[in-house]
Amino acid sequence: MRRFLVVSAVVMALAFAGIPAAFAAHPLVSDDADTVGRGGFQLELNSEFAFDRETVEGVRLRARGAEVAAVGTYGLTENLDLIVEVPYQWSRIKADGVVEFEEDGIADTTVELKWRFFQAERGAYALKPSIILPTGDEDKGLGNGKVSFGLTFIASREFELVDLHLNLGYVRNEFKLQADREENRRDLWHASLAAVRSLTDDLDLVADIGIERNGERGSNRHPAFALLGLIYAVTENLDVSLGAKVGLSDAETDFALLTGLALTF
Repeated sequence: MRRFLVVSAVVMALAFAGIPAAFAAHPLVSDDADTVGRGGFQLELNSEFAFDRETVEGVRLRARGAEVAAVGTYGLTENLDLIVEVPYQWSRIKADGVVEFEEDGIADTTVELKWRFFQAERGAYALKPSIILPTGDEDKGLGNGKVSFGLTFIASREFELVDLHLNLGYVRNEFKLQADREENRRDLWHASLAAVRSLTDDLDLVADIGIERNGERGSNRHPAFALLGLIYAVTENLDVSLGAKVGLSDAETDFALLTGLALTF
């Protein structure tokens, strides 16, 4: 049971950090191909509160987790952005009402470059390589303990009523601890599709659906999710967002509430 609890905690952490975060426009998981432009800067403060329930061998498990992340994006050129994300995570697991696992702290930091290599009148393509730096404590389940890397392909297309964003990604996780190497897969993939519909000049309705490879070695139950949210432009330079994400498979966290704000300079 203790082994299962530790694995569950790692899986919850991977739900936040296993695949490099995208955040086209929070609360979306999928990214878009847009860049902020040369000299542009955007600061995002995003949060996610996750809840999960499961019964294993008659034991009722209740898991809660949260992540608060600061994301800075700077435009190196018109079509190349530098993105740095620093997350703080917390997770707790109860077995039959008794706390068996609880940790919190800074997790691994992600550094990305988003290169928009093709631009048309109503569409664009981008590539986003990423490096995941071991700033989290691997002994607490907050990081890998080694440098990892990933790559995401992004395709965006504007239609009359809706904008669509397709993401296809891969991440290679390296683990410092022997136990993590034995319990977790190194090679993960993910795919997602987001839609954005403008309701008014200041309010957008967003939706996202996706799936990724299960990070737990030996499991073929892959996490899949669906998300629905709103983005409201308070001013020209300030957006606030709210979203709800639900699990479409047993391997995905049951429910997560997402909130965020974005400042553009």
